[in-house]
Amino acid sequence: MFKSSFLIGICFLFLFSCAPKEPEKRNTPLEFALGSDHPKIKRVMDSLAAYEVQIRYTQIHRKGRQVDFTDFDFQVDSSNYFYPASTVKFPIVVTALEKLNETKTLDLNTRFYVEGDSVETTFSEAISQIFAVSDNQAANRLIDFLGQDSINHRLHKRGISPVRIWQRLDDPNDNVTTTPLIVYENDSTTTMRSPLISAYPQPLDLQGIRKGIGFYDEEDSLIQEAFDFSLKNYYPISAQHDLLKRIIFPERFDSLQRFALSEGQRSFLLKAMHTVPRQAGYDPTKYHDGYGKFFMYGDTTEEIPEHIEIYNKVGFAYGTLTDCAYIKDAKNKVEFMLTATILVNKNGIFNDDTYEYKEIGLPFLAELGRQLHAYELMRRKQE
Repeated sequence: MFKSSFLIGICFLFLFSCAPKEPEKRNTPLEFALGSDHPKIKRVMDSLAAYEVQIRYTQIHRKGRQVDFTDFDFQVDSSNYFYPASTVKFPIVVTALEKLNETKTLDLNTRFYVEGDSVETTFSEAISQIFAVSDNQAANRLIDFLGQDSINHRLHKRGISPVRIWQRLDDPNDNVTTTPLIVYENDSTTTMRSPLISAYPQPLDLQGIRKGIGFYDEEDSLIQEAFDFSLKNYYPISAQHDLLKRIIFPERFDSLQRFALSEGQRSFLLKAMHTVPRQAGYDPTKYHDGYGKFFMYGDTTEEIPEHIEIYNKVGFAYGTLTDCAYIKDAKNKVEFMLTATILVNKNGIFNDDTYEYKEIGLPFLAELGRQLHAYELMRRKQE
């Protein structure tokens, strides 16, 4: 399970109380957090096989302008499939920004609409909606701008692999030909951009690609066989974490691995990733701060304190909750990166909307974030 210090640390794994204790030198951050006796952690760890948990945690070490990373893994395995849901919107946005940067006639403020769609938007509005409330249609419009092959090629070119993104979000359309974009050159003149054709994907051959004991089909009939994810999106923990590193710390990567974003684009992206729904004008009673911030705040309706900055993208669907985040505590000078996924589908039936998100999944991810934040606070005191 653990890549770091597992054999030494396992005997201490369940010795911690709910209140964080001083981290011992031989205990890794994940051993500390997952060894907590807090019920939100313990009930998952006590039945670990049921939840398909994968976690990657990165400590950040600064010395002057130099930044170094130490990674810690728990059950991370790119060959063990989980459904990434809306986390794929992060790479869709990044690759869309890169294409905008290459296209002289377009920018973030360019207005456009998809042929047959009554909604006009701008690229900046679409990106803001994606991060504030995980808007599916906004993401699908960016897919029509890019084409699936372009998304995957751009990611692979920068070393983000393995990954395969081709499925639209909350849309039965599996067409690999994009719908044309109608772009405003000015207030009255529009131009149609040609549709893009991508290759139809091959079925994924991965562990866990068929899950559960049944599912409801499009006609709402229960099919009593495992649910097949082989033609869904594929975006494992390692790829998610690598993309986050490149966006938060681009200076740590050479030019071939960095995405070609302008400084203005990157600043806009970081602001969008950090913004909570109420700051974007959404009703906070419907979309509380933790709606899109699972770590530390996913199980509460309280506002996130100003000194806690979370730059992330979450996903939840088919009983799977995933978050990929850079968390910075400006007041206490603590920062770390965390990517984790958990499956909560006790009855093994997919598409029945009976998942333990609020009961198990969100509390686990929130407490995981709090435990690791507490660990880093204590580690800083010891430095």
